[in-house]
Amino acid sequence: MISTFYLIGIGLFVGFAAWLLFIWAVKSGQFDDPEAPKYRMLDDDDEPAKQAKPTEKKKP
Repeated sequence: MISTFYLIGIGLFVGFAAWLLFIWAVKSGQFDDPEAPKYRMLDDDDEPAKQAKPTEKKKP
């Protein structure tokens, strides 16, 4: 019977901790724009690739 009280207490503690972490995440802006990451890969913000210089082949 005592183990039931321990499990209830631990469950309440873990639930409360998860709730606090969720509130912290919302206030810190973790869920502001969930749509942006899937479009971020389409942005062309990379530097253009360097063009390779053509190599001259000598004809015998």
